[in-house]
Amino acid sequence: MEYIKIRFGKNLGQMHSRIQRTIDDMFQRVNPLLSVLPGEVWRPQMDIFETEDAIVIVCEVSGVKKEHLVVEIDSGAVKISGKREDLRESKVLRYHLAEIPYGSFERILMLSVPIDVNEVTASYKDGLLTIKMTKRAHGKAHNIPIENA
Repeated sequence: MEYIKIRFGKNLGQMHSRIQRTIDDMFQRVNPLLSVLPGEVWRPQMDIFETEDAIVIVCEVSGVKKEHLVVEIDSGAVKISGKREDLRESKVLRYHLAEIPYGSFERILMLSVPIDVNEVTASYKDGLLTIKMTKRAHGKAHNIPIENA
């Protein structure tokens, strides 16, 4: 069984400044093939929704192999990155239409509520990456074990 890589990081939200995100979004709207981030070629579409006890992200990444997906999580942000390999057999073709983007992508999503990084699952089926993150309970006491010195 192959697994989707999930890494737990610190301060993912600081990796991508608000100004940089604004510039990225502006260039993406003008021409989706333009990007400020080196190597980033496309931005997969995503749905983010919230249930009573979880936040769920569904990311459309058809054609991306599971081993090329990476999900990094901290309590305030999620970073999803990967690569869709170019499947065209020859680069010397005469295209009539070319809409499928290939190459690397990276999305950093800020979370509206803190999550429990120990309660995260990811699955990949039919081209959809689904990440389910359990919300951290507010007001719930967390006991810290005390060790003998």
